[in-house]
Amino acid sequence: MQQLDRILKIELPKKQSAFLWGPRKTGKSTYLKTRFPESIVYDFLKTDLFLEFSKNPSLLREQLSAKSNDVLKHPIILDEVQKIPQILDEVHWLIENKGLRFIMCGSSARKLKRGKANLLGGRAWRYEMFPLVTAELANWNLLRVLNHGLVPDHYLQKNYRKALHAYTQDYLREEVFAEGLTRNIPAFSRFFEAMGYSHGELTNYLNISRDCGVESKTVREYYQILVDTLLGTMVTPFKKRQSRQVISRATKFYLFDVGVAGSLTKRNLEEEKGELFGKAFEHFIFMEIAAYRSYKELDYEINYWRTKSGLEVDFVLGNGEVAIEVKGTARIDKKDIRSMRAFVDEFSPAKAFIVCNEKEERMHDKIRIIPYRNFLHNLWEGKVIR
Repeated sequence: MQQLDRILKIELPKKQSAFLWGPRKTGKSTYLKTRFPESIVYDFLKTDLFLEFSKNPSLLREQLSAKSNDVLKHPIILDEVQKIPQILDEVHWLIENKGLRFIMCGSSARKLKRGKANLLGGRAWRYEMFPLVTAELANWNLLRVLNHGLVPDHYLQKNYRKALHAYTQDYLREEVFAEGLTRNIPAFSRFFEAMGYSHGELTNYLNISRDCGVESKTVREYYQILVDTLLGTMVTPFKKRQSRQVISRATKFYLFDVGVAGSLTKRNLEEEKGELFGKAFEHFIFMEIAAYRSYKELDYEINYWRTKSGLEVDFVLGNGEVAIEVKGTARIDKKDIRSMRAFVDEFSPAKAFIVCNEKEERMHDKIRIIPYRNFLHNLWEGKVIR
């Protein structure tokens, strides 16, 4: 399979450890083995290793104590660390008493938190691995991105539909069940289907609870499971000024990958137009913005703005500093600008973009109408927000 250079940079000074979190198959293990080729790796996805260390976590201390200093000068990698929460006490001891460095990798910290595991009290920096981003791809095709998604294995292979189906059916649900995060398997399965069809829209917990046959409180808990396992992100409304005319409570939910979202709804895009294309296109732009924020270690909020009359700006960054509306069309006309104009008139953002499929960049008053490739190039160059 093609080797891809990832944007994520993990640089650890002496005595500094790290957690690396991210959904399964986003490339965490491959990245760590490439970035730290001389490191010892303990992969707890291996059944024999998992059983051995689950019974006796102190084996980690005993085995590492037998290693030479030349070996131990490199970070020790613990893959799928969430499977053995108690091993973090040993890690803590080895950091404090032996000065060792660790990179602990996994798909979710939720099980560790629920089990009140030792999260090392700030001794480990937190990193996150996302699916591929356009800045990591030399030549990319929009429809391929939206259909395949950007999980490396899915994006690169031809038979992506089977791969996506297996991922959504065998991994996403089973991972939640296997970790014991919910006991009501039939209800969670129904929720998973309903969530897929309401993806990217205002989240109506009551409607989804009716579809699932559980209380709306339980639906909220299901969404929180997806957020905690890094399978999705909640986007809250922009509320710089209180107004009865602005939606201020409802959230939106975006899955971590556009291909996974498409697989759940059996979406297949053959052309760059239409409602389904527009939804996928918006999701894709969100993925890039979220990954950029994490990889560049920026601390800004991603919100949306919507009035009760239906005016909407998809993404508002940095407390109103940047406004972004995504339109899956090759021609922006006056009605497409109406929402952004209203936002600009009220909040005066430093930058306002309508990201679209037009061929040339242009300005309409204070609004920059920009082809999506130009926007993404500017984003990763730090010209949108920094």
